[in-house]
Amino acid sequence: MIKFRPLAPFACLGVALAQLVVAPCLATAATPAASVASGAIVIPMNLVNADGKTAPAGTITATNTGYGLILKPALTGLPPGLHGFHIHEKPSCDPGEKDGQKAAALMAGGHYDPASTGRHEGPYGTGHLGDLPPIYIDAEGKSELPILAPRLKIADLHGHSLMLHAGGDNCSDHPAPLGGGGARMACGIVPAPEKP
Repeated sequence: MIKFRPLAPFACLGVALAQLVVAPCLATAATPAASVASGAIVIPMNLVNADGKTAPAGTITATNTGYGLILKPALTGLPPGLHGFHIHEKPSCDPGEKDGQKAAALMAGGHYDPASTGRHEGPYGTGHLGDLPPIYIDAEGKSELPILAPRLKIADLHGHSLMLHAGGDNCSDHPAPLGGGGARMACGIVPAPEKP
C-alpha cells in the first residue's frame, strides 16, 4: 500500500530552510571543551566519477552535541543548489557497475539502514538512519552551512561513507526512490576511530 504524502516533496526543503537558521546557532553554542570532548572528526570529500577519477572537494567536520550530530561542510567546486546527502553502508568511494553501466561511488552501497526499515524518510523520520538533511551549495560552488542530524552521533559514522548527490532530496520514496537525489557526485570515507 502506498502512503500518500502530498507535502513530501517539500519536506526536505523545509528541513533545509530550518537548518539555515538552527544549525549555525547550535554550532556556535558548543563550548570549546565540549567540541574537544566530543572527539570531532574531519572527513575528506572528493568529487567522483564513473571512471574512478577523483578530485578534492573539501571536508565535512562531524561533532557530537546534545542535539545530535553537527556536520559542518567546507566544500568548493560544486554545482549550486540543494543536494541530497546521506551516510552510505560501506567505507568505499570506488565506482561500480549496475545494469551494465558504470556508476560513480557505487561500491559505497545503499543508504545506511541498520534497522532494515527499507524507507527513506529524511533526518527526522523513522527510516534509514543514514538520511541526512540536504546540503546547500551557494552560487560560487561553496558550502559552509552546518547541518544537524538529530538521530546520529559520531560513532554511527565509522565504517561508512558520506555521499553528496547531484540532485536534491525530497525525504521520501515517492515520486522517485531514495529522495530522487540521482547520481553520486562527491564521496568521503569516514576514518576509523582513533585507538586510545
